[in-house]
Amino acid sequence: MPQIGQLSLDWYLVSQIFWLALVFGAIFLFIGRGMLPKVEATVEARDRKIADDLAAAKAARDASDAIEADWRARVNAARADAQGVVATAKAKAAKDAEKRLAKANSEAESRLATAEAEITQARNSALAEIESVAVEVTQDLVTRLSGTKVNVADAARAVKAGLNV
Repeated sequence: MPQIGQLSLDWYLVSQIFWLALVFGAIFLFIGRGMLPKVEATVEARDRKIADDLAAAKAARDASDAIEADWRARVNAARADAQGVVATAKAKAAKDAEKRLAKANSEAESRLATAEAEITQARNSALAEIESVAVEVTQDLVTRLSGTKVNVADAARAVKAGLNV
C-alpha cells in the first residue's frame, strides 16, 4: 500500500503512542478523577454506615442485657416475695388447722365425757333396776321354795351381798 509506504515507520509509532497516551489520559481523567472519588466516597459511606450500625447493635445488645438483668433481678425478688407469702400462708393455715383440731378435740372430749356420764348413769340406773328386780325375784323364790315371806330389807341385803362378791 502506497499510503503506508509514504509514512515513515517512526512517525507511525509516535502517532500511535500519542493517541494511546491521549486515550489513557482521557480514561484516567474520566475514571480516575471523576468516577473513582465517587465510588470511594460511596464505599467509605457504606463502611461508616456498617460501623455505625454495628455500634448501634452493640449498644442495643448492651441495653437489652441490662434490661434483662434488671428483669431477672425483679423476677427473683418477686419469686422470693411469693415464697415468703406462701410460707406465711402455710404457717397461718397450719395454726388455723391446729386451732380447729384443738377445738374439735375439746368438743369430742366433752361429748365423750358427757357420753361416759350418761353411760355411767344408765349403768347405775340399770344396776338399781336389776337390783330391785333381783330383790323381787329373791322374795318370790324364797316364798315359792320355802313358803315363808322375806321382807324387802333382808332380800335387798342378800342381793347386795351376792352382787358384791
